Amino acid sequence: MGDSAVAIELDARIDAEVNARVIELAALIRRREFPGVRDVVPTYCSVAIYFEPLRTRVDGLLAWLDQLAAGSTDAPAHDGQPIRVPVCYGGEFGPDLESVARFSGLSPEEVVSTHAAPLYRVFMLGFVPGFAYLGTVDSRIAAPRLATPRFFVAPGSVGIAGRQTGIYPSQTPGGWQLVGRTPLRPFDAARTEPFLFKAGDHVQFVPIGRGEFDRLAAA
Repeated sequence: MGDSAVAIELDARIDAEVNARVIELAALIRRREFPGVRDVVPTYCSVAIYFEPLRTRVDGLLAWLDQLAAGSTDAPAHDGQPIRVPVCYGGEFGPDLESVARFSGLSPEEVVSTHAAPLYRVFMLGFVPGFAYLGTVDSRIAAPRLATPRFFVAPGSVGIAGRQTGIYPSQTPGGWQLVGRTPLRPFDAARTEPFLFKAGDHVQFVPIGRGEFDRLAAA
């Protein structure tokens, strides 16, 4: 990946087992601290390693990475509690809920219950700070991205893009189908831990009403 990065690709699938190996391998690379490596970024099925080209023995780095990747990178089962995310679905917060309902052939209420039913995995973070790519969305409501993205998507908006779902952590452009909004902040630079999610976490969406949303937002 140019003169200052290399990627290890473990597979070409969006798969929980593959992603668990990716996250464990990324953690292993961070722990071992090869001289010159400045960042390690896990994705769905690969790990990107960024390094300082003037401080790094590239041949040595590549050999070291080959050795780590060839070893056992089986991740332990996730035993942490899921992160519960309250979501107010529909209305001004979910302008695309009706279109997702038409896509699926379900009622809006059934779309909400279907979206909130699974325990989602955080496969990776990207796009903007704190944006977690969650999966896997039920195929019945896996509506595609909008043909024309919006210029502005409000922070906390919950969207669907095929088999992925996610929460916009800040106001950005975006083309995902918006079905609701959460009062939680996925990213806040003022917090001791700015990121609400990390790769490998599990997330449970919890439907709430507008009154509960306003109360939580005010708090």
